[in-house]
Order: sequence, then structure tokens, then C-alpha cells
Amino acid sequence: MPRYCQRCVLPDTRPGVNLDAQGLCLACRNAAAKRNMDWGARRAAFQTVVVRARSRARAYDCVIPVSGGKDSYWQVITCLEHGLHPLCVSYVYPGRTALGEANLRRLLRLGVDHIEFRVNPQVERAFIDKAFRKTAISGLVAHMAIFSVPIGVAVAYDIPLVVYGENSAFEYGSHDESLTGARLDRRWLERFGVTAGTTAEDWIDEQLMREALAPFFLPSEEVLAAKAIDVVFLGYYFPWDPERSLRVAAQHGFQARPEGPRVGHYDYVNIDDDMIGVHHHPKWHKYGITRSWDTWSMEIRNGRISRAEAIARIRQRGDETPWDDIRCFCDYLGISRRDYFAVLERFRNPDIWSRRDGKWVIDGFLVPDFPWSEDPPDV
Repeated sequence: MPRYCQRCVLPDTRPGVNLDAQGLCLACRNAAAKRNMDWGARRAAFQTVVVRARSRARAYDCVIPVSGGKDSYWQVITCLEHGLHPLCVSYVYPGRTALGEANLRRLLRLGVDHIEFRVNPQVERAFIDKAFRKTAISGLVAHMAIFSVPIGVAVAYDIPLVVYGENSAFEYGSHDESLTGARLDRRWLERFGVTAGTTAEDWIDEQLMREALAPFFLPSEEVLAAKAIDVVFLGYYFPWDPERSLRVAAQHGFQARPEGPRVGHYDYVNIDDDMIGVHHHPKWHKYGITRSWDTWSMEIRNGRISRAEAIARIRQRGDETPWDDIRCFCDYLGISRRDYFAVLERFRNPDIWSRRDGKWVIDGFLVPDFPWSEDPPDV
């Protein structure tokens, strides 16, 4: 039976959520600690990073991975304000939306050079299919590329700094304090890279040969050390808040989704991928939460809604199966909806789910009168 944080709504079934004696999760304790941090000292520390990068740069001072989302704007604008000359890099994933494309083009008008990296579509599709069937993580391939491609570009172009956005270990909690700092390394990727703890090496087989997976290999630690490339999280040096990032991005042309949220609570997050809902959907089967639980918990920590309001929204929202995204994903892979749900059922957590009256339910669920849904038709 899951236990829930007494401040937000996250259960201890979610990886990284460990409740203390007061029933609080690490993310909520971190949120409280952030309000008392010396952000002035951290901003000064980032200036030291900037000076180090500029002193070693040949042409570009830093690589910034960008998708065109609001955080990409925040990263680019912050780096420009600190006098850096960035090279922006995007991994072009299948399913990019017209809105995502338009937001990316507006970002480039900030005045930056930009590289788009596209993987062989046959390799990409085969890799996504294999990863989804083995882990139920449809976004595993994209997350692997989001780290390997920009860092690989930094090595190829001799760029001394790579700047990512938020540190998930810091924002959502980790008992390993060494992972909550400024640096991104292989240990962090194993825990928080959304790659099921795997590397490209683990996916090599007769179908996906090493050379086909070349874009997904990170440069070796020896290469990174020899070139003295720093890979950092901007969210360590500056307070990260989705609403703050949105305000910065909107001032420079970023547009939210007019139809409302694609997945979760925000209409300005996860809006650049037609299949993003499939990445979040298995959380329901694995942990008993949806993307909305994560975003509403962030809103609680930022003081914009109460826990009671979040619980009421969970009850009102009910079933959050992302049918449109599932259709796009199944069409992309050439599989049936039955195949899709068969994969998810293999990852349903037997420690929390029970079958009762023809429905899957969670005993001790946060919302006692939750409207449990019937099985999807034809599944």
C-alpha cells in the first residue's frame, strides 16, 4: 500500500520518493531549503564557470542543448546575459509538433548558432521499439541522445562548457548528495537520465550494431578529462521554477499550447512532441501516478495551490490515458493498441495494484472515491 507525502501528493512508489519521520519527501524538504540558500553566492560561482569557459574557448564558449521549450529559452538567455557565446544543439526526435518547431525558430532569433542532429530514422524507430518493449520507456532513446549528442558536439568542436537546465536530483530529491550539485556525470545519468540505468553499449545486438548506435555513445571520461569539458546544471546556480522560466521565455516570443495541456497540468510544458504522453503514461502502471501528480506537486512546493486542491484535481481529472499520443506512437512503430497495452501490463506494479470488480484499483489510494476506469476496449 503506497504512502503519500504529507506536503505534496507524491507516493513512495515513485523512484526517489523516500518519506522522513514527518512524512515529507526529499523534494519538499529541498524546496524548503532552497528558500534559504545563498543564491548570490551561487550566481557568483556561475560567473567563475563563465570566466573559465571564456578563457579556454576557441570560438564558442559553451554548448546549450535546446528543444525550443521554455527552459531552453531560460538557459540561452541566462548564458547570453553572462557574456557567453553559445552553440545551441538539438536532437530532432520523431513527433516534433508544429508549435515546438515554431518555438525553436523563435528561440534562434535570440541570436545564436544552432546545430540540428537527426538519427537514421530506421535505426531510431528500431531502437525506440526495442527500448519500449524492454523498459516501457518510450522516451529512453530521446533522453540518451539529449545527453550524448550535445556533449559529443562539445568534444568535436573543442567547446569547454555544456549547460543543461534543471538537476532532477536536486529538484525531486536524492539521498546521494553528490548527485544534487552542479555537475552532470555518468553516475547522475545512471540514476536520473531516464535510460533505465543503461548505456548505448547495453543495446547492441544483431539488429542494432555498434556503428548504428554511434550517436548514442557518450564520449569517454578520459576524453572529457583530457579536453577539460565542464558539464553543468544551470539550476544549481539560479533558482529554477517553471513559471519563472515561462515569463522569461514569453518575453521573447515563446508560445504555450492554445488547446490547453497536452499532458500534465501545464499548457506550456511537453508541447513539442506528439508522442510525449506515452513517455509519461507508464508511470500510472509502475507507480500509481500520472504526469499531473508531478506538476501539481511542483505547484504545491511553489505555493500556488494547496495539497487539498491538488487532491481535488486528481479526483476531477480521473483517467488520464493519453489516447491521441498512443495513436501517434502506435502509428509510428506500426503496432496495434493491443500490443501497446500488453507491454504496459507487463510493468504493472503488483505491490500496489489489485483486480477488483473487473477493474484495476490501488488499495489505500490518495483519493478514496477515485473514479477507477474500465479496461480499455479491445485490450
